[in-house]
Amino acid sequence: MADIYQKIDGSKYRNIFVVGDLHGCYNRLMTQLDELQFDRQQDLLISVGDLIDRGPQNLECLDLIMEKWFVCVRGNHEEMAINALAGRNVNLWFHNGGDWFNRLDYDQEVLARALIAKAERLPYVIELELSGKTIVIAHADYPSDKYKLGSAIDTERAVWDRSRFNALADGKERGIEGADAFYFGHTPVQRAAKAGNLNYIDTGAVFGNILTIVQVQGGGDG
Repeated sequence: MADIYQKIDGSKYRNIFVVGDLHGCYNRLMTQLDELQFDRQQDLLISVGDLIDRGPQNLECLDLIMEKWFVCVRGNHEEMAINALAGRNVNLWFHNGGDWFNRLDYDQEVLARALIAKAERLPYVIELELSGKTIVIAHADYPSDKYKLGSAIDTERAVWDRSRFNALADGKERGIEGADAFYFGHTPVQRAAKAGNLNYIDTGAVFGNILTIVQVQGGGDG
């Protein structure tokens, strides 16, 4: 069982980036990292989750969790895959883009099962400590109006909930206390959206739109 929180000391890295939902868009990610001159020895990429489903390169994206330069929170699509391979709600995953799993050959399926088992260790929340700043990353939401490292949260809401986003869309801004900035994915937006200290960066790359990568440390963008 994964810990809910993972804390990262940003001082250990030169540049740090946060990337929106990948959904199998591995080549797109690699191209953009090259354009950013991402250094796998010195830099860190943090994902808001949903590495898999709907796109063409799901195994490649899932395999990123094995890289030392990559960290990820659990998204609802990882959650669906974990549950499906445990025999729970299989159809829910397959009806939401998980049908790629049925097209794998034997060796690919063995690898996919091993990686999805690794995904069970993914945290629901990452806290990134920068120089004097706290940045929090979760997939859909941090399900409280006040952030505190280690506090109990509803993990299902962390990967599924859109109520805060919907309230923002209705003009009812609800920021979260306890951190300088929050980064979420889950809900596709035409372009990265910001409201107070809330940032939504799933810009629907798998649907042919841009893949958003935000630099939060280094390059003058810290």
